[in-house]
Amino acid sequence: MKQMPASKAYRLLEAGPIVLVTTAQDGRPNVMTMGFHMVVQHDPPLIGCVIGPWDHSHAALRATGECVIAIPTVDLARKVVDIGNCSGTEVDKFAKFRLTLKPAKEVGAPLIAECLANIECRVADTTLADRYNLFVLQAVRIWTDPERKERRTLHHNGDGTFTVDGRTIDLKERMVLWKQFQD
Repeated sequence: MKQMPASKAYRLLEAGPIVLVTTAQDGRPNVMTMGFHMVVQHDPPLIGCVIGPWDHSHAALRATGECVIAIPTVDLARKVVDIGNCSGTEVDKFAKFRLTLKPAKEVGAPLIAECLANIECRVADTTLADRYNLFVLQAVRIWTDPERKERRTLHHNGDGTFTVDGRTIDLKERMVLWKQFQD
């Protein structure tokens, strides 16, 4: 075993895919790249995400209490990284990166048509937002694109490299305590 700094724990635990978060404030949509998120619970469906005041989306999320978590696939990898390298205060990212906005049903933030899935969310809890920039969001509607051929997502390794989803293995028959979550 080789020791590494404890501050690098995120490099080992960052299991979820890189996502895009859309917000809209005063009629202006924005999108940011986010890697720090987690499922908090199943029912109601809660998602924890870190969006700090250094992100333009932070103010919009605080003001409106809603966003969309869009899940891009590997074919969008370069755009996803580039979106994270510029600020919505300076550029219209939807125009710059040629992303197609689609209206959501439950929230004012837009869906991204090029993504595999979009999760409409409302802020459920801000208890940890001031201290840790951790917002707890409740998923209120989910959209998926069953026609999309590319389905592999990206996982950030915390050092500028990414892992791409690979082969899926089916162990549903072994998940005896969690059958209610299998559709």
